[in-house]
Formats: sequence, C-alpha cells, structure tokens
Amino acid sequence: MALFITYVMAGLAIAMPVGAITVEMTKQGLKNGFMHGWAVGLGGMTIDLVLIAALYLGLASILQLSFFQIPMWLIGAVLLFLIGYDSIKNADSDITLVGEKPVKSMRSSYRNGFLVAVSPGNIVFWLSVFGAVLSNTYNPAEPDNFLIIAAGILTGILLHDMGLLAIVATTRKVMSRAMIKGFSIIAGIVLIGFSGYFVYEFCRVVTDII
Repeated sequence: MALFITYVMAGLAIAMPVGAITVEMTKQGLKNGFMHGWAVGLGGMTIDLVLIAALYLGLASILQLSFFQIPMWLIGAVLLFLIGYDSIKNADSDITLVGEKPVKSMRSSYRNGFLVAVSPGNIVFWLSVFGAVLSNTYNPAEPDNFLIIAAGILTGILLHDMGLLAIVATTRKVMSRAMIKGFSIIAGIVLIGFSGYFVYEFCRVVTDII
C-alpha cells in the first residue's frame, strides 16, 4: 500500500506541468462540460496504457531508436497543428453554456485526446518515467511491483484530471461565450506552439543523424 500511495503522489506531480493534453482537456471542459474534458483525458490515458504495456513487455529499446522517433516527431507536429488550427477556426462553434445540451460528441473529444497523446513528447515522457522505474524497481521475480507502480502513477494522473476538470466546471459557470471563445483561440495557439517544438526536435534529430 505504501508503494502504491508513493506513486499516486508521483503521478500527481507528473501531471501538474501544463502539456498539450492538459490544454485540450481544459478547452473541451470549458466548451462542452466536465464529461467532454474527461473524454479527452481518457483518450490520452489509452495511449499511456499502451505504452506502459509496451515497456512492460520490453519494447522500450525499440521506441528509443531514431528511425522510430523521427517520423513520430513529424506526425506529432502535424496532428497538434491540425488540432490547434481547428481550435482557432472553430473557436466560436460547439460552445455549450451551462444548462445547454452539448452538440459535440464524446467520441470526438476522446479522439482528440487520443491524437494529442500519439506524440513523441508523450512517448519520451513514459520512456523516461517508466524506464527509470524498470531499471530501479523492476524484478522479474516480482512483476507485481511494476504493476502497482503503474497503477499508482495512473491513479495520480486520474486524480489530477478530475481535480482540474472540477475547477474548470466551476469556472465555466461564470464564463460567457466570448470568454470561452477567447480561451479556445489561446489553446489553439499553444497547441500550434507545441507543434513548432516538435518540428524543431524533428530537425534536430535528423541533423544529428546526418
């Protein structure tokens, strides 16, 4: 239990820095309510679970190869740019004020979270976090320890997401359509900024190889 609680706290700490998932989750939470923001988070966690399984099965070395990371940086840049552009272009659409029924589907919000998470930034994050866990705590004779650690970190991230969305849901009650539209535009700009960073990393990795 102590091991689990320790890594729940680690998960909370890991989730605190603002990333692309947090931006998209907050935007959808403001525009369409708690459940849509939650769907974005679940989309992101789907990729997290896949990566954890991959690391558990020993695929970390493959994910760290340059020929794998190069296309992922570029794909991630394109996906984030498209989501950011869509956020700006449709800033005034799909806004649901408190008491109104959301027009946007939950599947669409989940898809956005999934696509944002399919990025090398997210992959590198899990490689670094669970790579350290595997090297320091994983014992083939006691595989349950790794599963407890993984569950603890994911629980911490879930608690962070629920807390964030609870704040967003409360804030949303006093926000006007114009304010939500403004945040959607800002969120789009931030996502495009992440896209630019991915392009930079793509160029850097390619330059290192050449």
